Amino acid sequence: MAYRYLHLDVFTERRLEGNQLAVFPDARGLDAATMQRLAREMAFSETTFILPREDEGTDVRMRIFTPGAEVPMAGHPTIGSTFALAHEGSIAAGRERFTFGLGVGPTPVELEWREDHLAFAWMTQLRPAFGEPWANAADVAEALGLDSGALAPGLPVQAVTCGLEFLLVPLRSRDRVDRAVLDMPRFKAACAEAASSVLPVFLFTTEAAHDGVTAYSRMFAPLFGGAEDPATGSASGPLGAYLVRHGVVSGDAAHRIVSLQGVAMGRPSRIHVDIDGPADGITRVRVGGTAVLVARGEVYL
Repeated sequence: MAYRYLHLDVFTERRLEGNQLAVFPDARGLDAATMQRLAREMAFSETTFILPREDEGTDVRMRIFTPGAEVPMAGHPTIGSTFALAHEGSIAAGRERFTFGLGVGPTPVELEWREDHLAFAWMTQLRPAFGEPWANAADVAEALGLDSGALAPGLPVQAVTCGLEFLLVPLRSRDRVDRAVLDMPRFKAACAEAASSVLPVFLFTTEAAHDGVTAYSRMFAPLFGGAEDPATGSASGPLGAYLVRHGVVSGDAAHRIVSLQGVAMGRPSRIHVDIDGPADGITRVRVGGTAVLVARGEVYL
């Protein structure tokens, strides 16, 4: 059997930047074990598999796999798969809304078109849930190869989820973000001290924002099967919610948050975030971006 796939670079308008994604637009006949093996074979941070819809109110069922595990939702796979289905013609030009059935439930995407070409897509994520600030923030800094002075003053190290939970670590400067190296044994010890499971780590700074960039960021998730991710939409919703919750951005700025990620990997990515509602009652989280088609191929099984 031959299974077609599309290779896209997501959260970028330039090929060979952003976050790579493989999309299998017709995954009928593949079981979960084979999907997992294909995700390892593709070796991107995530691979998606499109299936017929299972629930009313959705257009398709989509399963998302990292090289190490299936995940219930993710940002760059959702945005990238939207562009892939538009390339395939499965999403008709001019359509304004498309709904994926994900592990977290129906997930709507809003589409913006330039003539008959998809130009931008917005994914609505779950409303945020915030954990208690971690008292052992200095231990987290040490696990990143940094001293406690690298942490941004007045902001907590805190777990936030909009569908997937991340540990957000605010740092003082871009230099500190670039110098961070995750020591897994130390980080696991810090998680145990905080009575937490081992979470993916999203570190960022709001230092010297320019060119429309709100935050400069990186994400470590070795338990997902890759050491670092060049663009993480599922962490960018929590990032936007965190920035609003702690008063770093407010008003109109909350609707035009941009996270620049992947620079340290040579794959710069721009993730857009739009937050509705007040700091103590966020009502909607959207993550948006673009994607470009890089290649098409077939896998033979």
